[in-house]
Amino acid sequence: MHRSSTLSRRFLLRALLGAAAMPAPFAAFAGFNFFTSEYTASREELQAQIAKHFPVQQRYAEIFTVSLRDPQLGLDAKANRAAITAVLSIASPLLRPSYVEGVVSVSSALKYDAPARALRLDQPKAERLELQGVSGRDAERLQQIGAVVAQELLRDQPLRTFTEKELTVGRKTYEIGDITVQQDGIKLELK
Repeated sequence: MHRSSTLSRRFLLRALLGAAAMPAPFAAFAGFNFFTSEYTASREELQAQIAKHFPVQQRYAEIFTVSLRDPQLGLDAKANRAAITAVLSIASPLLRPSYVEGVVSVSSALKYDAPARALRLDQPKAERLELQGVSGRDAERLQQIGAVVAQELLRDQPLRTFTEKELTVGRKTYEIGDITVQQDGIKLELK
């Protein structure tokens, strides 16, 4: 009987402490709250996911190569938008020097891609682009090129991808509904 009460206390302690004390299979559901039908992705979790997809680069007009690296996630709860600020570089044999670097900030609405089970950037827009060591008309042209390519590179960029197992509890598989940007994370409605 003593052994039974010890096991019951351990089970109760695990239940009270939450996901941190749960066995590994349940720890994966740490951001899920099935009682309130929501999932909250923390800023740290999203930042780690985004970093996996960088660096990225794309050629523009067969003359310029635009690259993005070192992304930093920003969250704007008031506008319900996410932002990515990254180091941008533009390389071309037509440039003197042949390589220009700067910073670009792109803000975006968010959407859920059901077939891929992914939370993605939707219609990103370059809000700020600063280049170092370039001025005048050249700077304007390079900023336009950098902004266009940055938007293209970040369009549909996944912030978080779910497995089918993560979205299934018992016999019910959840879909993602409303997306709400918060100051320290993104809350997704489970329906």
